[in-house]
Amino acid sequence: MEKINRRTFNVKLTQALAGAALLSHIPLSYGLNSGRQDKKLGIALVGLGGYAGGQLAPALLKAEHCYLAGIVTGTPSKEKEWMDKYSIPKENVYNYENFDNIAKNDAIDVVYVVLPNSMHAEFCIRAAKAGKHVITEKPMAVSVAECDAIINACKENGVKLGVGYRMQTDPYTNEIKRLVAEKPMGEVQYISSDAGFVSGNNPDQWRLNKKLAGGGALMDMGVYAIQSSIYGAGANPVSISAQEFKTRPDYFKEVDESITAQMKFSNDVVGNMFTSYNANANRLFVSFRRGWAELNPCHSYGPLAGRTSKGEEIKFPFERYYQQTTQMDSFAKHVLTGSTNFAPGEMGKRDIIIVEAIYKSIEEGGKTIPLDLGDMGIVKV
Repeated sequence: MEKINRRTFNVKLTQALAGAALLSHIPLSYGLNSGRQDKKLGIALVGLGGYAGGQLAPALLKAEHCYLAGIVTGTPSKEKEWMDKYSIPKENVYNYENFDNIAKNDAIDVVYVVLPNSMHAEFCIRAAKAGKHVITEKPMAVSVAECDAIINACKENGVKLGVGYRMQTDPYTNEIKRLVAEKPMGEVQYISSDAGFVSGNNPDQWRLNKKLAGGGALMDMGVYAIQSSIYGAGANPVSISAQEFKTRPDYFKEVDESITAQMKFSNDVVGNMFTSYNANANRLFVSFRRGWAELNPCHSYGPLAGRTSKGEEIKFPFERYYQQTTQMDSFAKHVLTGSTNFAPGEMGKRDIIIVEAIYKSIEEGGKTIPLDLGDMGIVKV
């Protein structure tokens, strides 16, 4: 199959950085506006679980505009391990009790909150009050009210806010956005997005604790399905209805196992989404008037893959890269130069509005819930 022309990717690269990015096989400047800054921002990771250790920290080693400057952990044994592995000085190591002292540390510019969902709001707000820019891992928070509190705290303290939506700066995602915007196959008619995995047999994990997670599959993988549904449609939903299914009620006692939802969008596109903690699902299908495009896999760490009805392969020339590198470099560039914030707090809040509407529809027997989102959270690429 013929590959998508690289022109559609390279126009996103700044001329100054394109050569370096291509040489390193990492799309570091994808989606970034031009503007040169030699300063690197110091990022402190709050919460040193599997995602921080397996994805964020290695990704920061590849970053151009930011680096791993500090850590915040409630596990003393991790302090020396991380200090040795990433050359982090003792003065940049905090725990949850002395975290507020980070305000006095000029080496740390950004705080990235990677804690269980119910802890996002507290530490985002504390970081903002400490004068640090904030990235919160998805979902932004466990309620719209908490999202508002985070947004307000960042505004009041004059700091930037981003959500850890790594897909928003991924080249495969943005190729779908291009097809939707430029309409080479006509208008979008229908979308289908699936995101899920099999949870396994660990009933003690925090994701199955509603107090910590705020919900189940919907609050985790479901956010990816919501995101891809929206960029696949090129618009926000105006109504949604949903259903929940449980095949393992003894295991998923407190949280949702699998959810399906049907959406109508402001541009009259219709779509279905599916999310689950008990089924592997990783696909976006976009049906246009004169063809279709598909990403499969769509939500994983990459490399992703895709194709179109024209027999073209959606593929970019990067053998291995961290989506999180591009994500964090993009946010750092936003802080340094005022370039586009591809995952602002408004986007995170929008998605929680949709999450709450889905749960409400389920509670009311699948009733259609109207939404009035306008262009909230829509970022043009």
